[in-house]
Amino acid sequence: MIRWNWAFIDRPADRFDEAAAFWATVTGARLSERRGANGEFATLIAAQGDPCLRMQAVGDSGGAHLDLDVDDLVAAKQRAQALGASVVADHGSWALMRSPQGLAFCLTTENGRQVPSPVPSAGGSVSRLDQICLDIGPSGFDEEVRFWSELTGWGLSGTSEPEFTRLAVPDRLPIRILLQRLTQDRAPSAHLDLACSDVEDVAAWHQGLGARRIGEGATWTVMRDPVGGIYCLTDRDPYTGRAKQ
Repeated sequence: MIRWNWAFIDRPADRFDEAAAFWATVTGARLSERRGANGEFATLIAAQGDPCLRMQAVGDSGGAHLDLDVDDLVAAKQRAQALGASVVADHGSWALMRSPQGLAFCLTTENGRQVPSPVPSAGGSVSRLDQICLDIGPSGFDEEVRFWSELTGWGLSGTSEPEFTRLAVPDRLPIRILLQRLTQDRAPSAHLDLACSDVEDVAAWHQGLGARRIGEGATWTVMRDPVGGIYCLTDRDPYTGRAKQ
């Protein structure tokens, strides 16, 4: 059973402090002390609710990845491998894995109970970083969808945009999971999405903190954070995560 999940914000080590300051502000969180052999990990501690966001200093341009907290780590690793995943590193209490198409994720043994609350912007709207989007080329998309659904035991649903498929993450968990079929094959990646009560207001707030608006979608705005990481602001309900009617 998956009892909690986490979104990791992976950012370049040489600009980690700048990235951490931005993400702590826009998520209304306090950054924990850094830990790990090289001080590469930190948790964003929510003002209300249990933490579900972490940051990692990495040696490349960064991105995002998912952690799943499980009841039985050994069984979860075996199941993931049987479905086509590979173990990159086994650290005893957690394991770094790669999905069949090469997406990094971790299996861990932690826990959480209360989903964090949305965060007010400078302009009075609210938002919450509540979703990770897995970006996959067309040739491997169906395999990846099958893998994540079978690994988690969660069903699938379509969206208003045909290139997206959603995992039916239980409402008790803080991070929703969306899979995007890219138009061309390339190495898979992941990015983060924030649900916003007013996308324009949240975008203006983020821009005032050093982010840049770089594109528009049907119901989302594509942004770059101050160190170049891509993320999206969506018009989903920040309390429920669901698309607005």
